[in-house]
Amino acid sequence: MQNFDSFKKLLSEPQKVVITTHHKPDADALGSSLGLANYLIKKGHDVAVISPTDYPNFLSWMKGNSEVIVFENNEQEKSKELVGDASLIFCLDFSNLHRINELGELVRESKAKKVLIDHHLEPEDFADYALWSIEAAATAELVHQLINDMGDGDLIDKDIAEALYAGIMTDTGSFKHPNTTKNVFLVCSDLIDKGADTAKVAKLIYDTNSVNRVKFLGYALNEKLKILPEYSTAYFAITADELKQFNSQTGDTEGLVNYALSIKGIKLAAVIIDRTVAVKMSFRSVGDFSVNEFARKNFEGGGHKNAAGGISYETLEATVEKFEKLLKENKEELKSKNELYV
Repeated sequence: MQNFDSFKKLLSEPQKVVITTHHKPDADALGSSLGLANYLIKKGHDVAVISPTDYPNFLSWMKGNSEVIVFENNEQEKSKELVGDASLIFCLDFSNLHRINELGELVRESKAKKVLIDHHLEPEDFADYALWSIEAAATAELVHQLINDMGDGDLIDKDIAEALYAGIMTDTGSFKHPNTTKNVFLVCSDLIDKGADTAKVAKLIYDTNSVNRVKFLGYALNEKLKILPEYSTAYFAITADELKQFNSQTGDTEGLVNYALSIKGIKLAAVIIDRTVAVKMSFRSVGDFSVNEFARKNFEGGGHKNAAGGISYETLEATVEKFEKLLKENKEELKSKNELYV
């Protein structure tokens, strides 16, 4: 972090802190936020965590979850008050303020000092302090680094350790993705030393499905998976009515894209979902095909080289048509062989 001494001095006195993260937080977003929040509370700061939207119920076990303020759940005024009164705002696991919807302008206009902690590509220049690295597998990894850089590694307790571990575990795909570095294992080893129960965290996140979610998964795999071998691509297109049919809740479609990517010979996978207000997309790839560039160029999105998201304000049908047309335009790159993934 640049200007670290100034940042450390700032934290040497009690601050009114707001921590926020991207809409529809995943385990890294919420885990890094609550892990940091619990650390800062131990340091004597007044801390509030604000999420732009709701998030999956399978993350509700994290310490501090019950105090999280959900902006979209009639908490706008309270959020405005907290952001307005804050002296320090942490922005975790997103690199552009538009990723936090209406909260973005509140944060931008706030007179508070702003801290960016993130690992996504092409960050917006809005923060006074930034701990940013695309080499980090997860924002939770960077929060662990920050706490230790502050000389407070001994303040990481079981609750903080498990929240941070959840973020690293999920953003590495349970340590399957290429971002699983030596440092990832060193950090996780330290988190285990601090009390993280890895089996419990994995169980809570991956094995607490509702019956509806399991039935939806079966339906999607059987009825909605489309494979285009000529483009080394597989994808799902899910309608709003299909989500309603299975009483889909936030988080129920999470991980679906990985089933498409798991098929032998597939280089690009996508989930395209009609969320009524817009069509949301999740992209995954292996090898050299950058879904970050693909999403940024075509679907107002971005993320990482091999994991990104996008959005479309056209109909689901028009979005799928555009997606398939783009596959034709990228056919040569999609068909180019990568010996690791053939």
